[in-house]
Amino acid sequence: MYQTISITDHENIRTIALFRPERRNALTQEMIAELTDAFTEASHDDTVRILVLTGAGEAFCSGLDLSEMQKLTTQSPAEQRAGTDRIAAMLRALYDCPKPTIAAVNGAAVAGGMGLATVCDFTLAVRDARFGYPEVRIGFIPAIVSAFLVRQVGEKRAAELLLTGRLIDAAEAHAMGLVTRIVEAGSAIEAALAFAAELLKNSPASMQATKQLLRAQGREQMDRDLAAAAEANAQMRRTADFAEGLAAFLEKRKPHWTS
Repeated sequence: MYQTISITDHENIRTIALFRPERRNALTQEMIAELTDAFTEASHDDTVRILVLTGAGEAFCSGLDLSEMQKLTTQSPAEQRAGTDRIAAMLRALYDCPKPTIAAVNGAAVAGGMGLATVCDFTLAVRDARFGYPEVRIGFIPAIVSAFLVRQVGEKRAAELLLTGRLIDAAEAHAMGLVTRIVEAGSAIEAALAFAAELLKNSPASMQATKQLLRAQGREQMDRDLAAAAEANAQMRRTADFAEGLAAFLEKRKPHWTS
């Protein structure tokens, strides 16, 4: 059914794995659509009580695929906005899932990949995992993820991550509250499944009601923040810095900022 992700069910635990290991599980429009559908399906499937998200191979998710970046050079503003809206819908489908969600971060989680990893209720990461939002280094804006990040770490730490674009390790992500537990190398999925088995001992109705309560408290603000983020993203993509940053990235050279 799916071409870019794989799904496994075991004892009421559904595991969704990003399955483009040869591309470090980079996001394409096809994968974004499939993940959105898979998250929505899991939300409505009564046999699924816990959702685990991981990546195949050595990376969790390296962000937007190079092929998608290349398309941005020829897309109209409307097409670019539609792409932004699809990313927002993907993250929102994961964020709004009424079942507990666990990210098993087995390697790098960058840009949109970090968004996927940290939007989950629980994030388990191997010690050498790397996280970061490097968009500012290439003229992008991490708009959509900022709506979720500020809620998790506060404005000060969000600014430090988003404005520097630097990568952080699992220990620093844990100190910020973005990682729930650090696990040994090669054990991310096993640790996540063991943790999921512990959650299965809880009342499913109580867990869902708790998640709904938490989400309801900020739903209207989240709607406004995502709408503003999508507009900010669209505006940034019409700037000279965006054009130069994207060109420099594709040409593997240093950008020359003129703004």
